[in-house]
Amino acid sequence: MSIERQIQESSLPRHLSWRPALLVLSLLALGACSVGPDFQRPQATQVQAWSAPAQAAASQAVDSAMQEHWWEVFNDPQLSALSRRALSDNLDLQLASSRLQQSRAARQVITAERYPSTAANGGYGRKRNSGEGLSDPSGNNGKSAFNLWEAGFSAAWELDLWGRVRRETEAADATLEVAENDRRGVLLSVLAEVAQDYIQLRGVQSTRAVTEQNLEVARHSLKLSQLRLADGVATDLDVAEAAAQVATIEARLPELQQRQAQLINALSLLLGEPPQALHQALASDAPVPQPPSQVAIGLPSQLAERRPDIRQAEARLHAATASIGVAKGDFYPRITLSGNFGSQALQLADFGSWSSRQFGIGPQFSLPLFDGGRLRGMLQLREAQQQEAALAYQQTVLRAWHEIDDQLTRYNASQLRRDSLAEAVRQNQIALRTAQQQYVEGVVDFVNVLTVQGALLATQEQLVESSAGVSLSMVGLYKALGGGWESVYPLHAASQGH
Repeated sequence: MSIERQIQESSLPRHLSWRPALLVLSLLALGACSVGPDFQRPQATQVQAWSAPAQAAASQAVDSAMQEHWWEVFNDPQLSALSRRALSDNLDLQLASSRLQQSRAARQVITAERYPSTAANGGYGRKRNSGEGLSDPSGNNGKSAFNLWEAGFSAAWELDLWGRVRRETEAADATLEVAENDRRGVLLSVLAEVAQDYIQLRGVQSTRAVTEQNLEVARHSLKLSQLRLADGVATDLDVAEAAAQVATIEARLPELQQRQAQLINALSLLLGEPPQALHQALASDAPVPQPPSQVAIGLPSQLAERRPDIRQAEARLHAATASIGVAKGDFYPRITLSGNFGSQALQLADFGSWSSRQFGIGPQFSLPLFDGGRLRGMLQLREAQQQEAALAYQQTVLRAWHEIDDQLTRYNASQLRRDSLAEAVRQNQIALRTAQQQYVEGVVDFVNVLTVQGALLATQEQLVESSAGVSLSMVGLYKALGGGWESVYPLHAASQGH
């Protein structure tokens, strides 16, 4: 409904137009609608079903209801405990909560314009006026000073006839929603980072265990070559090659220990703890957490409701749309109802008497006439910002679909790679036992043993890395889906503090 049409429909008959009460009612009816466009939820790219791999692995994503505490699907008590501690102790989350409190306070400042403002004032002063200037209330032409006692009450209220203040409130609500989803996004990132660092830590520990096992095998080969040298069967070359193999494997351990310390520090930082605070709890070896046989990821239609960045982009678009109404409202007159009532007297004995009363009441208005194009430029700026926000929303949704599709592909491919490497490790173990036996029997040279042992170590390390990669890809999938914040910061929390 246009403003002009509302004016026509709310105009009063000529013989009633003089009545102030009806005039005020008509103005209030005029303000029932707000200038500027009303926000409508944008339509974004929608995927009807999750993509299916050409060669399915053992664990597959299914479109059943996603578990909110997704990190618990690993069935790792220590990971669950770290995640719970991160929810309460992580400093990034506390910073995001502080920013949310600031946004709520800023909203309260903006929305206060919807209500009348009242104030009480008073004072006492010992004054003396100029005999040549303004009149002297004491009547002695500025020859003596006088007392002035004042007290009163004032009130003012802007009639939001065009909805400018309502649009400001609408924009403030949307800005607050941006901050709420920013906190949810931080929570999602923190939970994913805790899981990723923990899985990598267990992967490093598993790699170190594999390296130590291979080191024992290499030391055994070194002793065997030394015994064969003493028996005159082997050569110094065999012993030197075996010793080099031992030293090469030993050289891997310090780097793995350093990586373990770094990951424990990373987890300590995520929990707001000093360096190595979690060393005692996490230094002991534990297996890499493995995903379940089925991963529930929800329905594609739930994505926009769940991912904080999509919700945040929508809220930014909402705020930009409401800001257009604010800019348009600045073109219209501002009408303010104001009044004051009080007492003023020269003598304290007269203060508060009926004759000392003073009051004033009436409307005030201001209408922009010439501003050099500032208002029009501001309106064009707000419209351009809305267009940018709409494009950013479309881009955010499209990027989300791409991230999910990439993570689904990665999750399936990492499982296939892990299964192939597991078979490679099994075959290399058979080859190493065979080579060692043939070396003892003198059928093959020692270099064959070293070659097979190196291949076994490489495939074992790759298997551990791939096994951790499967779990990491599942964490990345849940992060791309935007799950995990609902039970901690539910949707109804948006109304808190309003």
